[in-house]
Amino acid sequence: MRKRYLIEVAQNDQLIVFCPKSIIKGKKIKRISFGSKSLAVDFYPHPDRNDRIVISREIQKALQYPNLHIPLHIFLENEILTIGPLVGIFTSGFTQSGEQPIGERTPFFSKLLSVNKPVGAHIFVFGEQHIDWDQGSINGYFYHQNKWQLFEVPFPHVIYDRLPNRRSESSPKLRKVKERLQKDYLIPWYNPGFFNKLDVFERLKQDPSVERYLPKTLPFTSVSLIETMLAKFGHVYIKPKNGSLGLGIHQIIVDKQTNEYYCRYQEIGDVNRLRKFHSLKRLFEFVFAERSLDHMIVQQGIHLLRVDQRVVDFRVHTNKDEAGNWQVSAIAAKIAGLGSVTTHKRLGGDIKTMEEIFPQEKCAEYKDKLAAAALLLSKALDRNMEGIIGEIGFDLGIDKTGHVWLFEANSKPGRSIFSHPELQSFDLLTRKLSMAFAVFLTEKSLLHPEELYK
Repeated sequence: MRKRYLIEVAQNDQLIVFCPKSIIKGKKIKRISFGSKSLAVDFYPHPDRNDRIVISREIQKALQYPNLHIPLHIFLENEILTIGPLVGIFTSGFTQSGEQPIGERTPFFSKLLSVNKPVGAHIFVFGEQHIDWDQGSINGYFYHQNKWQLFEVPFPHVIYDRLPNRRSESSPKLRKVKERLQKDYLIPWYNPGFFNKLDVFERLKQDPSVERYLPKTLPFTSVSLIETMLAKFGHVYIKPKNGSLGLGIHQIIVDKQTNEYYCRYQEIGDVNRLRKFHSLKRLFEFVFAERSLDHMIVQQGIHLLRVDQRVVDFRVHTNKDEAGNWQVSAIAAKIAGLGSVTTHKRLGGDIKTMEEIFPQEKCAEYKDKLAAAALLLSKALDRNMEGIIGEIGFDLGIDKTGHVWLFEANSKPGRSIFSHPELQSFDLLTRKLSMAFAVFLTEKSLLHPEELYK
């Protein structure tokens, strides 16, 4: 882990910075910077401390540096000493409440920002309304000393995209903000955009390293396509291309002995339904009446592992770390509720640790298989999708032969698995890693920008 330095503010107005001798020895440094602000100053060795950098009130004011007493990283390039990183988290849905500034999502953001000290970063949350384009500054929400505080800070080194849904993501106003900060200010923007399910599969199909994990997945074109896939696989899933939370998923099963069709799905009010039909045509007339299927995909059904006669699949989180490398940060099992088409918790699903449901040897085997698949899939998505990806939540299955399958990849994974008491340490790990990756991106943007924009 790189060394961090406490930034101390001295009560004087001189444009002088005192640094540990190890930083300035043999180097020519002319400026200090924080975020998008920089200032010409004189550098002197600190007489007796090697763990801190001392700036004056005047420098603090010019750099718009909030003094939160957090040891930060330093980056040296082109005779500039940069302190940071300053990480902006971009979102929407702000309220007028001082205690709940981001509405019901405020607790999530307070937990995310609380990793600032272990990561060594100044982290704030902002929306498009908080940007002062003329001054090149942002009125950002910091979570400090267990309360929300507003500080005016420069434009950040990097931006972490936490827009809450596809609607906000497609807003012309918000897209313009993102484009301007990326193109005019060259600020790296990571985890941009929700994945489109079909797009993910189409791109991954071209990558031989992960082809074996992909169930057959096609855009819905006709009832005859369903008939063909049912003949081959016995059951299929129909899903929205841009769905989330298990909404809109239908499972269709054929009984080849009786030639009857079953459809399992969820009705309004989170009620699970299983209905029987004498023909596929009748099933579609009843279940999908007056509903366009242009936005749906059809996916091969898999005969998955079961626990107590209930289907089980797995959520695997991966994150890039401070060195820019992928690592598996959490694995949890999700057991389907009775009669449910998915394993989602709101439909009666249960979250379990792997150790709770598998004997020790099987647990180790399945964990290894899931981790290996998730890392290969993460690298493949990194190669084949646009933008800078820093975290992914995978929904994976293991069939009765032990083969791993990819069902979905989520660029902004939900965090329901971390409600399990034994998974809360992994909640902290995923938050730390999502912010630690900002340190890596900051270093790249300052020292090797060509590697980010190639």
